[in-house]
Amino acid sequence: MKNFIVAAVFTYAHEFAILRLILDQKGISHFFQNETMLSVLPFHSNALGGIRLLVHPNDLEQVQQIIEDLKHNSDLHIV
Repeated sequence: MKNFIVAAVFTYAHEFAILRLILDQKGISHFFQNETMLSVLPFHSNALGGIRLLVHPNDLEQVQQIIEDLKHNSDLHIV
């Protein structure tokens, strides 16, 4: 995880539920930093800097494309 970089930042866990499934299906290594803490204290999201999606640098471009595709899909999009 030391070499992982931030690909995206989310405020709440429901914003990336579909993204997590897609990353798992594609076998992309990822980690959602602060997810557990914000599930306990959801209103502290801004104070903690949100939930950060960390990915390996080699997967960054693919993850950004997946996020972009979700933004333009009217059935499945990130809030």
